[in-house]
Amino acid sequence: MSHPFLKSLLVLSSLLLVTACSTITEIQTSVSERVFGREPADPPEPLEEIKATASSKLLWSAKIGEAGNYEFTPVVDAGFAYATSNEGEIVKLDVNNGQQLWRVKTGESLSGGVGVGGSLVMVGTQQGVIYAYDLNGKLQWKSRLSSEVLSAPKYYDGTVIVRTGDSRIFGINANDGSRKWVYGRTSPSLSLRSSAGVVVDSGAVYAGFAGGKLIAVRADNGKVLWEASVAQPKGVTEIERIADITSQPVIDGPLVYAVAYQGRIAAVDRVSGRVVWNRDISSLSGLSAEEGRIYVSHAIGSVYSLDYTTGKTFWRQAALKNRQLSAPVPLGSWVVVGDLEGYVHALGRDDGAQAARIRVGESPIMPQLALVNSNTVLAQSREGGIYAIQIK
Repeated sequence: MSHPFLKSLLVLSSLLLVTACSTITEIQTSVSERVFGREPADPPEPLEEIKATASSKLLWSAKIGEAGNYEFTPVVDAGFAYATSNEGEIVKLDVNNGQQLWRVKTGESLSGGVGVGGSLVMVGTQQGVIYAYDLNGKLQWKSRLSSEVLSAPKYYDGTVIVRTGDSRIFGINANDGSRKWVYGRTSPSLSLRSSAGVVVDSGAVYAGFAGGKLIAVRADNGKVLWEASVAQPKGVTEIERIADITSQPVIDGPLVYAVAYQGRIAAVDRVSGRVVWNRDISSLSGLSAEEGRIYVSHAIGSVYSLDYTTGKTFWRQAALKNRQLSAPVPLGSWVVVGDLEGYVHALGRDDGAQAARIRVGESPIMPQLALVNSNTVLAQSREGGIYAIQIK
């Protein structure tokens, strides 16, 4: 397997020998830690001096608890930002200046990010509990699920939709937390633990799974609409055959896009589940789509701009190798990514050229940035910093 993570993955093969004394969850966690890495498998590419063609500015910053081994992303809704961390707190901020409006303690370690919808603020715990608060921070209900929640709950038409670490998706009544439906599937014997959540649109829930599978289920009852293969596992060992979708699918018009680690990126017809096109690109953090272009961060650090109808490359920026980039976010004339050393980079939307760079700390930026408006994003760091960054 010709891949920059080869050495790390070969070391991980020894984990398969200890299944008798370790749970699959423990092995998945260990594999994820080594592959995703808090330390890169190879040293990050040194940053060279650039000629800035855009300006970057830190508008404000705030502090939430540390992320631990989990991934959290702020949510922007109606002029407010909501954030949470592994330490169990939820904070509501004024998105214009970072002023704290309230902060609540759940009393449990959180493992899934924050979701906002239906006048609820929702978080999930390592113990598999969903807490739902109103917009003033008052607890409305809590609901116990089957295992830890690794991604942000989503709201759609009276239903809170939550994904758990045991490959289940739950539909929960948004009024009282009672269970409405559950979708479940069998996972491969070895897969990456990831924060890949769900996307809900027009009555359908889209989610990527281990083995490169993308599924669509009905949001009202959990019935399967279709299943598509984004990537096929390859290789001899189980570690080589990991081809998991570790990031959220992205919807753009009639298509839904997904990308797998050690696999492919694919465009899938939302109605039929037919794969329209695919190509070999591996990603951990994911992609975005806007105005006929797909932007994706490759697992080894290149950023690609692709044509949404064919997958053809418009440009590729390779100067950020091994910097564990976040998913790209289109922002006006730029595409923005964060990296493992606390830098946020702006690339030219038309050509991928490095246009601006700002460092907000020394801690890694989380895999997803939150869009505030046409020139501002929110980034959360692993150490718990929340940063509003303007690119003009």
